Amino acid sequence: MHARELVELGALVAVHGSAFMHRPSPLTDRFMEQYWVASRCRHDRWIQGMSGWEDRSRDPAGRDGPHVRAIIEEVLLTELLTRTWAAVAVGCDRVQHADALSPIVRGVLAWHVEARNRAMQLMVHGGGFEMDEGAALNRLRRQTERWTDMMMGYVHRGCDVAEFAFCSERARDFAADLGGQLQQPTGNHVWNLTLVGLRSAFQHGLSHASPNAELNQRIAGSVLGCFHSEAFEGSSWFKSLWTLRLDQIADNAQFMIDDLFVLDQMPAMPR
Repeated sequence: MHARELVELGALVAVHGSAFMHRPSPLTDRFMEQYWVASRCRHDRWIQGMSGWEDRSRDPAGRDGPHVRAIIEEVLLTELLTRTWAAVAVGCDRVQHADALSPIVRGVLAWHVEARNRAMQLMVHGGGFEMDEGAALNRLRRQTERWTDMMMGYVHRGCDVAEFAFCSERARDFAADLGGQLQQPTGNHVWNLTLVGLRSAFQHGLSHASPNAELNQRIAGSVLGCFHSEAFEGSSWFKSLWTLRLDQIADNAQFMIDDLFVLDQMPAMPR
């Protein structure tokens, strides 16, 4: 699964977040365990890939520029889902007066922020990128940040957006604009137009394939598994993804643990 598809999932999670927050017994431990493990596997792959780039600093000829660029793109793009899902899950705990989800999603977000900081260091100080490549990655960063804050406008009532937005003031501005638009007679078209804009924004200029497509798929399936099927009706590619969700009900996330790069240092999932 390409990272751009997780951008769309992150947007859908935000849009349907309020319904999720108020749904009784909204999810199972299995899906959250899978989210935790798959996210950790992907994080370790990111760190190893970027560390390999840094280790070859004295031998530029040994660097795999396209691969590390794809890693950085994946880190930047998929943070939208990590942040919106964290915001929704924390909001759910708040509504349910529980603490079941918050430690998990906050832990995954902390890993993602670590990887993002590493990616930013490579973009600024890592060397080896052509000027236009560095500029393209920086544009992608700004674009993803802006869209993430826009999506926070859908969940701002359920959580403190300052914790999950890149710019809390911008997220609140988006929330105010969104509230006004939804009150208009054409308010039901706002999301459709937003989705068109989102897809267009990330349609071009990205690497052909994502380095961790199978883990992206696992993460998407685990998040999707926490929602009712009706939540994503009308979204074309989610019909096939829903089949993946059904398959995963009987699946076991344990098989991915062998793929961890630092198994003995993997933290236990919060309970």
